Amino acid sequence: MGVSGAGKTTTGLALAARLGWPFVEGDAFHPQANVDKMAHGTPLTDADREPWLRALAERIAAAEARGESSVLGCSSLKRSYRDILRSGAPRVRFLHVHGSRDLLAERLNHRAGHFFPPKLLDSQLATLEPLAPDEDGAVIDMALSAEDQVAEAVRLLDLD
Repeated sequence: MGVSGAGKTTTGLALAARLGWPFVEGDAFHPQANVDKMAHGTPLTDADREPWLRALAERIAAAEARGESSVLGCSSLKRSYRDILRSGAPRVRFLHVHGSRDLLAERLNHRAGHFFPPKLLDSQLATLEPLAPDEDGAVIDMALSAEDQVAEAVRLLDLD
C-alpha cells in the first residue's frame, strides 16, 4: 500500500519473486472511467474507488479460497478501503511503502507512461490514513533499495 510513486509495483514484484507468489497489479482493475478521471487530474472519490476495491477483494478472496497467497499492489489509502479488501480475505496483511513528499514528487515527475499525474500527489497524501496499531501490517521506507525493502518486509511480516 501507499500513494502513487511510492514504488508499490517495484517492491511488490520483488517481494512476490522472493516468496514465489504471483503479483497482482491493482491498477489493472481500475475501470476506464477511473483511469480517465485521474489522467485528467481529477482525484478519485470514495464512490469511484469502491467498485475497484470490491473487484480487488473478489480477486484476493478467490485466491484465498484456492489456498493461494499473492502480493497485491494497491494504494489502500484509507482504513475503510483496507476493510473492503479484508472483506475478501480476512487474513490480508498490508505493507505500507512510505516516504517523504519530496521523494514521491521526484519519482512522479520522472515517471513516464503512467496515467497518474504528479499534481494528484497532494490529494493522495491528504487521503492517506496510516496503518492503525490494530491492523496487520508494517511500514517500510521507500528510500531503501528494493532488495532492502523486501528483506525488511520479510523480517517485519515474518514471512520466512
